[in-house]
Amino acid sequence: MTLTHHGLKRLLRLAAAWALSLGFALSLNAQAQEANLRKTLAERLPALAKIDEISKTPLPGIFEIRINGSDIYYTDLEGNYLIQGSLIDLKQKRNLTEERIEKLSAIDFNSLPLKNAFTQVRGNGKRKLVVFADPNCGYCKRFENDLSKIENVTIHHVLLPILGEDSLVKAKNIWCAKDKAKTWNDWMLSGILPPTLKCDAAAVDANVEFGKKNRITGTPTLFFADNSRIPGAIDAKQIEKLLSAIK
Repeated sequence: MTLTHHGLKRLLRLAAAWALSLGFALSLNAQAQEANLRKTLAERLPALAKIDEISKTPLPGIFEIRINGSDIYYTDLEGNYLIQGSLIDLKQKRNLTEERIEKLSAIDFNSLPLKNAFTQVRGNGKRKLVVFADPNCGYCKRFENDLSKIENVTIHHVLLPILGEDSLVKAKNIWCAKDKAKTWNDWMLSGILPPTLKCDAAAVDANVEFGKKNRITGTPTLFFADNSRIPGAIDAKQIEKLLSAIK
């Protein structure tokens, strides 16, 4: 049987319509499966009653569950098991969970609260770094010692007093100082207590709210100009490497 030009076009239209209807059916089935999974997980573990997103993983039959913005778990399609921990791609040597969390927690560098920060410029100041720190944080003091060795950088210090009332008092005293950077360095590097001062320190309170909203739960937390976020203290060599990698 010879297929005419018009017959071929009709056949292609039918095939396209069939593929579209099949895709629609599969989409509806996927939606139903996700709805059932959400229902099952909520019944079995109330903490999973509000799931932000369910998505596929490269591992067949295993799905990613995201809650509270960037908390990642894994489950099977029936919701019989819950996996907490990192999903590692051994072939590519990649921590897929860590990469996903970094993407979810990324903040545009230009949206950081720089108006509520004080700034130090060293050398040409071309490289940029934002540091969220608590004045009573031991790791922050260690980090500041390493940071003092870095040249040609502009450092925006965001006071984030999250370790208690004394941290808040110190942070506001530092903010109210005439020379904030010197007062900060004196305390963090030399242990010279900030003087007791009074001023409008609403910026410090705003920083705390920003931290809560953006899940900055530990100090120091660093932000680089490429929007990368580094939680925790790193040494001078690592700081230099990360700053130099940004073009």
